[in-house]
Amino acid sequence: MKKKKIILTIIVFILFFIVFILAYLLFQKYVLKTSLEKDVLSFANKNNKTVFEINKVVFFSNCDAKNKSSSRTNFTIENLYQYTDIALFINHSSAEEKTAENTLKKVSIRDLKFTSPPEMGQPKMYFKGLEQFAKSDLLEQNEIADSFDFTITSENEADLNTPTLYNNLANPITLSYINQNIKTDYTITDTSTPITYDGSLLKRCNVPLSSISCSLSFDIYITNNLDEEFKSTIFLDIPLEIEGKSIYDYNINRTQNTHFVFYRYK
Repeated sequence: MKKKKIILTIIVFILFFIVFILAYLLFQKYVLKTSLEKDVLSFANKNNKTVFEINKVVFFSNCDAKNKSSSRTNFTIENLYQYTDIALFINHSSAEEKTAENTLKKVSIRDLKFTSPPEMGQPKMYFKGLEQFAKSDLLEQNEIADSFDFTITSENEADLNTPTLYNNLANPITLSYINQNIKTDYTITDTSTPITYDGSLLKRCNVPLSSISCSLSFDIYITNNLDEEFKSTIFLDIPLEIEGKSIYDYNINRTQNTHFVFYRYK
């Protein structure tokens, strides 16, 4: 009888332990589900309307080079580089007048990634002044790497050759993707045809377009004048070919309709 009581006690203890574990797991599942529901509901409440979006991106792709030496019979290139200037137009999607909700207080670019980097060259991204857009400047400052902040202004006039954005979204974010040293110390022996500093130089230097194609991404963070914080991840493919035309035909101009929505996270 004593032995049966001990066995019964052990069985009851085991059953109690199993019930306790099951109850604990169910409780944890309930807490996790409730927390997730609250997070989803909170996110949905914050994003029941779109405040900021990028619905247009303008690209200008071209090529240029720094020459090392030239003569009647040959031409040596020191640095062949391809560049694409990019203008991102931020808009607010409502028809309202400018308010504290849909005007800028802070803007930054973070977490730049070359998701599919070129096989040839050394790619980097820079801020580029609006007046220099579509010009083949080799930039040495305002490189965008880990984090890059813009100055926000409400003045009537601003120096748009500096990283400055009007708080009412009047000017786009202007950037320049530059892929340097695609070819270095490369000599062109056929000088019967004049050298032109544009995309045709890539063809003359035997650069396959597939070797310099590039895809990239980065995050844009916005704080509005209600101190609400927004984020959008931008994905871009550097245009080298469009509608039967390629950068070999001098340059590429492209306007792309997009739908990059900024989600409020705080």
